[in-house]
Amino acid sequence: MIPAPHIALDQWRALIAVVEAGGYAQAAEVLHKSQSAVTYAVQKIESLLGVKAFEIQGRKAVLTPTGQMLYRRALALVGEAGDLEQAARKLSAGWEAEIGLAVEILFPPGLLIDCLARFGAEAPRTRLEVIESVMGGTGEALLSGHADIAVTPHVPPGFLGRPLMRMRLVAVAHPDHPLHQLGRTLSEKDLRAHRHLMVRETGSRRTSRSYTVEVEQRWTFSSLATSIAAACAGHGFAWYPEVLIGAELAAGKLRVLPLGGAEERFVEMNLVLADPDCAGPGVLRLADILTRAVADAPLWVGVQSDITG
Repeated sequence: MIPAPHIALDQWRALIAVVEAGGYAQAAEVLHKSQSAVTYAVQKIESLLGVKAFEIQGRKAVLTPTGQMLYRRALALVGEAGDLEQAARKLSAGWEAEIGLAVEILFPPGLLIDCLARFGAEAPRTRLEVIESVMGGTGEALLSGHADIAVTPHVPPGFLGRPLMRMRLVAVAHPDHPLHQLGRTLSEKDLRAHRHLMVRETGSRRTSRSYTVEVEQRWTFSSLATSIAAACAGHGFAWYPEVLIGAELAAGKLRVLPLGGAEERFVEMNLVLADPDCAGPGVLRLADILTRAVADAPLWVGVQSDITG
């Protein structure tokens, strides 16, 4: 059996407030308590644990090394308690009022919209905020708390993801592009002489170069649709998900580049819940809808058919 704690959360909050406000008087003002009540709370912690959390230097209370450890652990403890309360309120209130969904832009938009429509029919009062992200941006949305659920090729540290689908990317250019006029298998050296069309990563720092090559000329867009339009107009080459450019390939606006097998790349999409243990019914239902929609879609290249949710 886990032993019952002797120190209340309010006492830990008092210690945190003293540190962050810069003193007992300031902490009392922040907590809307008397200075004596704040002082007593901190002294109670010190007395129960037999340690000294602060030492007085001049007129300022400064953390001791032990106090620094207590402060760090108190932050984690109070944060966990807050998360637990929030999760409990969500569950007691029924379906969530709002859900954040971060989706890598490579994910087929038609499939995404179908999933959103299905969820909307079941939970019309739940608002959805869809964050369309690129590479590191999806992980940042999870880490910052803006996303409750994510579809991403990169599972950030500290999170668990389950495989959702395997997407095939192909290198393409307009049929009249100079690369197609060479009439032979292309090399990376051939690509370097031409413009590569990219989509800007939405994370605060560029962390991935998985789907690029080193070239002198590059156009970088914020929108995948604009990048595809530029390729169709003959302004460069790029790797795109085959399922997103089927119409352009069929219409002859784009053609796969002959790279001797290097023209195709595969991206593994994962489904990630920000907090599986405290996920509300809406998050779980949306995850189920996404998983089943991918498993049932007959036309998505590389979909893992064994996913059942």
